[in-house]
Amino acid sequence: MQNMRLEHKDEFPHAVGPEENFNESMYFNVFDPLYKVGGFFRIGNRPNEGYAEMTVCLYLPDGTVAFMYKRPKITKEYDFNAGGLSFRVDEPFKRFTLNYSGQVLTLQQPEELSDPGLAFKNNPQQPCEIQLDYTGLSPLHGGEPTEPGAQTMYGRNFSLGHFNQHVAATGTMRIGEQTWQINGLGWRDHSWGPRYWQNIGWYRLLLANFGDDAGFMLLKITDPNRVTRRVGVFMRDGDYEELEDVDLFTEWTPDGFHRIVRLHARTAKGMYAVEGHVRTMVPLRNRRDIDGKPMETRIGEGMTEWNWNGRTGWGLCEYLDQIVDGRPIGVPN
Repeated sequence: MQNMRLEHKDEFPHAVGPEENFNESMYFNVFDPLYKVGGFFRIGNRPNEGYAEMTVCLYLPDGTVAFMYKRPKITKEYDFNAGGLSFRVDEPFKRFTLNYSGQVLTLQQPEELSDPGLAFKNNPQQPCEIQLDYTGLSPLHGGEPTEPGAQTMYGRNFSLGHFNQHVAATGTMRIGEQTWQINGLGWRDHSWGPRYWQNIGWYRLLLANFGDDAGFMLLKITDPNRVTRRVGVFMRDGDYEELEDVDLFTEWTPDGFHRIVRLHARTAKGMYAVEGHVRTMVPLRNRRDIDGKPMETRIGEGMTEWNWNGRTGWGLCEYLDQIVDGRPIGVPN
């Protein structure tokens, strides 16, 4: 892997760059293999635009999705506390606390989120309280490149610095009258720099945990010029093996979302064949005018059950596509 700088201070807010679209994000997910419940949480601070993007998305055992998205106002003196969601770094690279207190939209048919206005109008909201304590399981992967022009994970027009890590989480999740005691595994990341979601052509982000010693983060990404990169790591026996290549095969639903994912990954230490079945799909979108042109990005968030060498794991398949002439440009890739 190219040379990267990563220090304890990178866990905390960075100096705000001059770019209008400067963004600093933290993201956590967790999946409990016993209760088949999980979710992801994100705060993306956009201080030069005066707001944060706050997302809570919970996958419940019966296929219901609980969801909330807000754009609360922030200033350039921001932290990771927005819209009722907060992340606290208790020990850099090792321990973190997540809290959420607010409402969530509950959807028995998550596909309704393809039109969020109608989804919020036609589905009930319930109070939600979440408290999770996270612990880092793996080495850190990524950082800020020390070589001029070197790429970050998603590319320098999406972040100047980016790092990620597999994690464990324990705590409680309450929605209305239902409460779950969470003892799960997941993944987190932190990135900073100028970002438009529309600066990527399409990508396929695959995340899994098979226990506290094994998992992967694999990314196949194509820029607007159709140049494709494959990056990531496979975790085995608690250590990361850098990805050398991955072949990805996707079976699609009639509306163009991923349903079954098969991958063959290669590292310097071995080959890995894994199959994933999406159990619940959440269709999200981001809209923005770029140079006066309206653009729409579709992000399919699929809670996924994985099978590798007889081991069952849980995680996420996140498929991002720009919508051009009404179609996702990366399908059927």
